[in-house]
Amino acid sequence: MLDLTQLRSFLAVAESESFSRAAERLGLGQSTVSQHLRRLEDHLGCRLLDRDTHSVRLTHEGEALLPEARRMLALSDRVEGQFRGEALRGRIRFGLSEDLANSFLPSILERFAQSHPGVELELTVALSSDLFAQAHRGEIDLVLAKRRPGEAQGRLVARMPLVWLARDPEIAAAQRPLPLIVFPPQSLTRRAAFEALDAAGIPWRISCTSHSLSGLTAAARAGLGLFVQPSGLRPEGLREVEPGLLPELEPTEFTLVARRSADPRIAAALSEAILNRGRMLF
Repeated sequence: MLDLTQLRSFLAVAESESFSRAAERLGLGQSTVSQHLRRLEDHLGCRLLDRDTHSVRLTHEGEALLPEARRMLALSDRVEGQFRGEALRGRIRFGLSEDLANSFLPSILERFAQSHPGVELELTVALSSDLFAQAHRGEIDLVLAKRRPGEAQGRLVARMPLVWLARDPEIAAAQRPLPLIVFPPQSLTRRAAFEALDAAGIPWRISCTSHSLSGLTAAARAGLGLFVQPSGLRPEGLREVEPGLLPELEPTEFTLVARRSADPRIAAALSEAILNRGRMLF
C-alpha cells in the first residue's frame, strides 16, 4: 500500500523543487525526506525525480503521480478532519495583493478547498494599500499583501528583491526620460521606482498606468516601457534589466494580517496554507 507520509514528502519536494525547502516545510530532516522518496520509488518501481546538486525535476512518472498524490492527501486530510470533529464551516474574506493573484493564488485555493470544502472563500484582489484599508474598516478578514521593509504590520511571510522589467531591457533602460509603466498612486512598487530614480537623478515619465497586473504586463510586452515587480513574480515575455544599468530598488516584504473578528479556526487554517506555500514560493 502507498504510504501517505512518503507521498507527503514527494509532494513537498515536487512543489518546492528542493529537498531542503521540503524538509523545512514538513518539519523533518532532509535525510528523512530523501529516505521517504527512495522508499516510495522502490515501492512503485520507478524513478520519480531527477536530481543533481543544483536542481530537482519530476520525471515522466513523477508528473503522472503528482495530481494523484494531491488528491489522495487532500482526501486523507478531509476524512481525518471529519472524524475528529474538526471540519471547518463558515466564510472568510481573503484579500490578496495583485502581484500574487496568478502565481500564488491557484495552488492555495486548490489545497485549501480540498481540505476544507465547508468553508466559503470571498476573494478580493487589489493594491496592498487598498487591502489594508479594507481590513481596517472590517471588510476583509485576512490579507496577504506587500509592505515596505521595516514596517511592523502583520506577520512576515517573505522578503523579495524588486527588479526592473521590460520587453527589451537594454533599449528601455537607455531612454531618457525613462518610460515607466506603473500602478496608480499608493502603489509600493510605483513609489520605490520613483524614489530610486529621483535619488539617482534619472529623469522619468509615466507611459502607462493600470490598476491590474495584466494591464501592466500587456503594456510592457507592447514595448511601452519598464515596470517594477518582485523578482520571483516576473511575467512571461519580460526580462530583467542588467544590474548597474538602473539604480537598485529596495526589497519588498509580503505580510499576513488577520483581523481579530475573523473565525480563528478558519483564519488559522488559511494562514497555515499560505505560510507553507510561501516558504516554497519565496
